[in-house]
Amino acid sequence: MNYTLIKDCINLLQDFETETRTCPDLYPGTIQGFKAWISDKENTGKEDHPEEPYWEGKENGRTPESAISTLLVHLNRYAKTYSKSAISDSEFSTQEDFIYLINLKAFGEMTKMALIKKNIQDKPVGMLIIARLLRQGLIEQMDSDADKRSKLICISERGLIVLEKQMNKIRQATTIVSGNLSHSEKMELIRILNKLDQFHYPIFSRNIPSEQLINTVNDEYPFEDE
Repeated sequence: MNYTLIKDCINLLQDFETETRTCPDLYPGTIQGFKAWISDKENTGKEDHPEEPYWEGKENGRTPESAISTLLVHLNRYAKTYSKSAISDSEFSTQEDFIYLINLKAFGEMTKMALIKKNIQDKPVGMLIIARLLRQGLIEQMDSDADKRSKLICISERGLIVLEKQMNKIRQATTIVSGNLSHSEKMELIRILNKLDQFHYPIFSRNIPSEQLINTVNDEYPFEDE
């Protein structure tokens, strides 16, 4: 038996407990938390700008922007296939159905347009989803105290039950989407995707007509490599 290795492991565990005592949410006291801590320790201090990765078509002059756009489309499609599997035995028709309910559960009652915008969808599509959820009794609507002309919607008791029944599979699907990324890679991906989301959301919220959208954004934003 390699007692030196055992001793090293014990010392490493002691360091883990000491260093993570103040951040249990980031590194929980589990084997997963321990593995994430080790991974982040290994990556600390590594080169901030590693060698450029390869992407399909790079040798033929394909731009990184083209590769990013295509990969995001692919990942969205992969995520949809897992979501479809997660709701295959449920009352949900699409992944948007349970995402709408999750948002209502998390953020409480809101107007129809607020919910549609939160899910980054056009009004006609969003209204169809809301109408479907209302027919199924998964959400409820009521008059707004602030504006009697406006309706507020919230998740219903039945909606909470149906959502909770499916949440285990939904969580499994979201875990699969993250694939084989390490904890530190997930944190870096969240940082990058948040940056992109914060860039695009204000543009989306302006409801610029499709025929003007690209020209407007190109005129207002400089697109230069940092």
